[in-house]
Amino acid sequence: MKATVSLAALRRHVVAWQGFATRFRRASEEDVVACVRRLSCVQLDSIATVGRSHVLVLASRAGAVEDGVVSRLLARGRLFEYWAHEACLVAIEDWPLLQHRMRERRTHHWWGPVIDSNPALAARILDEVRERGPLASRHFEGRGGGGMWRLKPAKQMLDALWTAGELVVCGRQGFQRLYDLPQRVLPPSVLAAPVLDADEVLRTLVARAVLARGALTARGIVDHYRLRGGIAKIAAHLAAVCRSGELRELAVSDGGPPVYVPAACDPGAAAESTGGVLLSPFENLLWDRDFTRRLFGFDHLIEVYKKEHHRVYGYYVLPFLFGDRLVGRLDLKARRDDGVLCVNALHLEPGVRRRELLEASLQRALARLARTLGLASVEDRAKRR
Repeated sequence: MKATVSLAALRRHVVAWQGFATRFRRASEEDVVACVRRLSCVQLDSIATVGRSHVLVLASRAGAVEDGVVSRLLARGRLFEYWAHEACLVAIEDWPLLQHRMRERRTHHWWGPVIDSNPALAARILDEVRERGPLASRHFEGRGGGGMWRLKPAKQMLDALWTAGELVVCGRQGFQRLYDLPQRVLPPSVLAAPVLDADEVLRTLVARAVLARGALTARGIVDHYRLRGGIAKIAAHLAAVCRSGELRELAVSDGGPPVYVPAACDPGAAAESTGGVLLSPFENLLWDRDFTRRLFGFDHLIEVYKKEHHRVYGYYVLPFLFGDRLVGRLDLKARRDDGVLCVNALHLEPGVRRRELLEASLQRALARLARTLGLASVEDRAKRR
């Protein structure tokens, strides 16, 4: 008979597992690598209304990330960018785990078999990168029609070659990728690693997802790495990982789907978290929207892609984690020209209590976020709702 964990204990465990920091600190390069490794992958996003999402996610745990650190780690082959949950930062030792995906997506790219349909362009781009060093799409001629699906041919090919593992991202200028050859960036040990068996890859990714998040349902495991084939595809591998003693299955007192946790942990022993943290909209903790609703009673919405009149909470909204509860949402904007973090709106969740403690914690979290982003002050004009 499966052991049962209460929903409250599971929530405390999941929050504690993330290692959120509630005091300001600065992250070293080693801190950044360790954080990415612990999380398994950190999502990238181009929107900079407050700060780049990966910076917010890393800062909420490891500390403020100095400008240029991530690009240096990419250039040194300590991290790499690839499709994990979405486009993500990934620890370099996980390169072999994603090589099957690279081979598959060579012929199943967004725009079809881009490389095989235009081998002359692929060869020319690889030759230019080989001869000239790291290049971005702007270094190649051509024009597109605008939008993601009508990129200029060279940009499409660069993306296809990167997706196939024939190029790697060795840094960014602004938010534009710089591409280079894998053999000039990745460690020789990674390049020489044997090709892993597909079943071994799936078992490892299943375990890695749970170790990164602390607890996940089978559906959440699939979503963590966007594994094709759904729950049916991973079911046998999940059972095998549980039999091997890496993970164990727990029933939950709410009667919902069981969760999988690292075998060595005791979710019932997690201490209650204290303090408050502002979370990126693309925060790992929030990836599984159904699980977030189940654990926290919080319906996580990302509204940046909606038209203004369809938004409920605002453009770039950061959930506020207070203790082990998601208690509110803040529509924020970094005004870098005058060094101000502006609070446009604050929406508290229904039934939120301990308002005075929450308010003090929120002000500390805002001040910490402003300092993390290199902003001098916070301008809070939001009404408390």
